[in-house]
Amino acid sequence: MRVPLNTYRLQITAGFDLAAAEGVLGYLTELGADWLYLSPLLAAEEGSDHGYDVVDHSRIDPVRGGAEALTRLAAAATDAGRGILVDVVPNHMGVATPHRNLWWWDLLQHGTASRYAEAFDVDWAANGDRILLPVLGDDADGQSELDRLEVVGDELRYYDNRFPLAPGSAADGADARTVHARQNYELVNWRRADAQLNYRRFFSVNTLAGLRVEVPWVFDESHREILRWVQSGLVQGLRVDHPDGLADPGGYLDRLQEATDGAYVLVEKILEGDEQLPTSWATAGTTGYDALADFDRLFVDPAGQGALDALEARLQAEAAGPAGDAPPASWADLVHARKRVIADHTLQAEVVRLARLVPGADATPGGAPDATTVDALAELLACFPVYRSYLPVGVDELRRAAAEALRHRPELANAIDGLLPLLGDPAHPLAVRFQQTSGMVMAKGVEDTAYYRYSRLTSLNEVGADPGEFAVDPAEFHRRQQTRLATFPAAMTTLSTHDTKRSEDVRARISVLAEIPAEWESTLAVLRAAAPLGDAPFENLLWQAIVGSWPATPDRLVAYAEKAAREAGTSTTWTDRNENFETAMRDLVTASFDDPAVTPTLTAFVDRVRVAGWSNALSNKLVQLTAPGVPDVYQGTELWDTSLVDPDNRRPVDYELRRGYLARVQDGWLPPVDETGAAKLLVTTRALRLRRDEPERFFRHSPVAAFGGGAEHVIAFDRGGAVTIATRMPLGLAAAGGWGDTSVVLAGHPVVDLLTGEHHPGGIVSVAALLRRYPVALLVPADGAGTTRTTDQEGADHAR
Repeated sequence: MRVPLNTYRLQITAGFDLAAAEGVLGYLTELGADWLYLSPLLAAEEGSDHGYDVVDHSRIDPVRGGAEALTRLAAAATDAGRGILVDVVPNHMGVATPHRNLWWWDLLQHGTASRYAEAFDVDWAANGDRILLPVLGDDADGQSELDRLEVVGDELRYYDNRFPLAPGSAADGADARTVHARQNYELVNWRRADAQLNYRRFFSVNTLAGLRVEVPWVFDESHREILRWVQSGLVQGLRVDHPDGLADPGGYLDRLQEATDGAYVLVEKILEGDEQLPTSWATAGTTGYDALADFDRLFVDPAGQGALDALEARLQAEAAGPAGDAPPASWADLVHARKRVIADHTLQAEVVRLARLVPGADATPGGAPDATTVDALAELLACFPVYRSYLPVGVDELRRAAAEALRHRPELANAIDGLLPLLGDPAHPLAVRFQQTSGMVMAKGVEDTAYYRYSRLTSLNEVGADPGEFAVDPAEFHRRQQTRLATFPAAMTTLSTHDTKRSEDVRARISVLAEIPAEWESTLAVLRAAAPLGDAPFENLLWQAIVGSWPATPDRLVAYAEKAAREAGTSTTWTDRNENFETAMRDLVTASFDDPAVTPTLTAFVDRVRVAGWSNALSNKLVQLTAPGVPDVYQGTELWDTSLVDPDNRRPVDYELRRGYLARVQDGWLPPVDETGAAKLLVTTRALRLRRDEPERFFRHSPVAAFGGGAEHVIAFDRGGAVTIATRMPLGLAAAGGWGDTSVVLAGHPVVDLLTGEHHPGGIVSVAALLRRYPVALLVPADGAGTTRTTDQEGADHAR
């Protein structure tokens, strides 16, 4: 198995296609990238900027360049010594425009008689062998939306929506409503989806229909083109999107390993707390959200937790009001509450489908199952501590969920006791589907709701992270890195992705608030008074986003604010928008830029945290790029990146600007730490090139001891031939007078800082001297010596 030494993620779109990727290959090679890491390439819905809504598995999307462009890119990458890792989507297909998806079109036309009835995950019995399609708008002017249907040729039309007709269903010239009643699908109001949908979807997205890739022929036909890429040497690795949605993730990965002859495979898997990836899986590891959480928390001042906890409690109490519900006592309570809401509403159809699989719970096919059974399943889902189990692995999580459910709802004891034997049986259909569903409830309840309601320190509210964990000290950080190196040394690490809620540099600046919580509280009070919204926690979250991304443009901030507020669902929602609130929210964003009661306060606080945020960002970047694992750089983040949640983080990247900075850096320029972000590019290229060109320097993870007054502000480790030194909590360091007598203990030979070219003696070395120019240093032996090959190193090289 060939393993990348680092990767660089590119979003392949109509505006930046495979030819454009080939066009930046030289720059990325010079930057230090080893492999290109590409977003999904198969034909997707028209206008898709992400590619996860695949409509045709048999071909590369023409708008993304097509097959010939991949062939040319692969040849150029091979010539440059690069590899290619491609994102693949086995769990679902895009069905927004049925005529573009031949599988879905055939399913709608022929129903249970379609060959593809086995491919899509449809509960036929729930709706009389008809697929429920929630596409109709609300009735208006006393007219049913069904009266707007038209028969056009061999299609049923609803405005621009096209659906196939079952053979012979319109031969008698019947009216459109009558013809509709004869189809293998039923068009219904969009509001019925959450409670009545009878096909599995990706989370709550009606236009992404779940696939049964566990069926052998479905795997074969949905992977034939992907496997051709690997088998012909066009690509060297695959990244599997959302394995938690699959009926049998482990079996899928085994099949993929066999079909690719053991190619490098990663899984987009979120781990909770101390949860470990199943070691039985045929994968090199995750895509790195677990690592991201560790890196971020290393640069958060634990001393700020108490004050920010108290502020959050006051804001939540204010939002609840004197007559409102009691605010959640903790992050865990908030998670449970939001997951229960998701199970009862957004994913109600999935929970009901689970209940129909319980023997005796459903008296009639397609009928309403026993309410107590539905309630017990919903409570178990709300209490499940991780995204899902992989039975028999994870049965302990099921028991923990049951104990927690009984604590919340003791009256459900009999129902829960009756469910546990079924849910713990890997072969039972209920257990299989429960495992697929628990991750959906977690994702919607936590990532898409609770993250937008919990405002304590929003740099911690990131995909794959636990906002309940405030900070990680160096000792714990080192322990986690040593565990990563020992268990999944070829797993990916990351700081930003196409799915992160805030980019790495936005989070780095927001984390500074933990150093000055009182200053933030007083600033927030002024900002809220000047531009009130009446939703205290959301105002805290929004102002942190504005501070973290400043100076983002007004249109970007408005788009973020609208998405965040609707996801939070406290003052407005996607389906029931509060226009007064949203107008006030847009006015708040405008006030940030031109209101004398707001702008001076905002910009003064940004000035207070800007340099410290840059320090955190540079330190976090160097740590990630040199720590155990395969580091990924998300497109454009070699300079400062102030992106917020998608689609903001998928904006075009100015590679000409980056080429210019890189050329100057390669000519010896040592850029200042300023608005340009060129200093970050310097750090990125030096670290990437070292990882790629001298991998023998990265075979262990050993803490480097720091002593003196500023020791708590140092994070340092030795990878075996490269030493990383970085700064933590920079405002506290400055307030204490700087590094002073702080020193680190290095090996006894001279070293050179690859960032500055400066030489330093070995042994006990002053941190002030090491970090004279930048808050970080990347040290290697000055004479190229200083590393001794060991049996452990040889083993690490072999694994790599």
